[in-house]
Amino acid sequence: MEPSSPPAATPRDTLGWIALVISVVAVAGSLWLSIGLALKACPLCLYQRAFAMSALAVLAVGRLTSVAESLSATLLALPAAVAGTAVSVFHVYLETIGRLECPAGLLGIGTAPQQSLSVLALLSAILLFAASTGPTRRASPRLVAATIAMGLLLAAGAVASAPPMPPSPAKAYDQPPDVCRPPFRAP
Repeated sequence: MEPSSPPAATPRDTLGWIALVISVVAVAGSLWLSIGLALKACPLCLYQRAFAMSALAVLAVGRLTSVAESLSATLLALPAAVAGTAVSVFHVYLETIGRLECPAGLLGIGTAPQQSLSVLALLSAILLFAASTGPTRRASPRLVAATIAMGLLLAAGAVASAPPMPPSPAKAYDQPPDVCRPPFRAP
C-alpha cells in the first residue's frame, strides 16, 4: 500500500490561512501599540481590539479543530471582523471631522485607527469572499447578509455604549497624543 498524501489545499482553506495571519497581525499590532509603545487605547480602540481578538480566536480554533475547510470558521469570524471594521470606520470618521486626534500607528504610517481600519477591512473582505465563493459549498446570500447585519449590530452597540470623550482642553497639549483625545481648539 502506498502512503496517502495529504489532501490538496482548497481556495477556501488558503483564504482561511490568510485570514488567520491577518488576524494575528491585527492583534499583534494592536497589542504592540499599547504594550510596546506605551500608547493608551481609548474605548473605540478597545472595541476594535476585542473584535479582532474574537475573529482570531474563531479562526484559530477552526484551524485546530479541522473545521477550517468548512464555512463554520469563516461565518463565525465574519461578524466580529465586520463589527471591528464598522467601529474603525466610525473612529476614523471622528478623526476626519476633527472630533478626535489619535496617536500615530506603527512605523508612523497613518494613525492607529486608520491602520486598524485597513487591516480589519482586509480581514472582512477575505472572510466575505471565502464565505461567498467556492466550487461546492458556499454560504447562501441570506446567511452572509445575516452575519454582516449581526456584525453591524455589534458595532452599533459598541459605539453606543462607549463613554463620551472629554471636552476639548482649554490649552494646547504639551506633546503628541498617546491616546485618542479631543483636539485643542483655539478660542
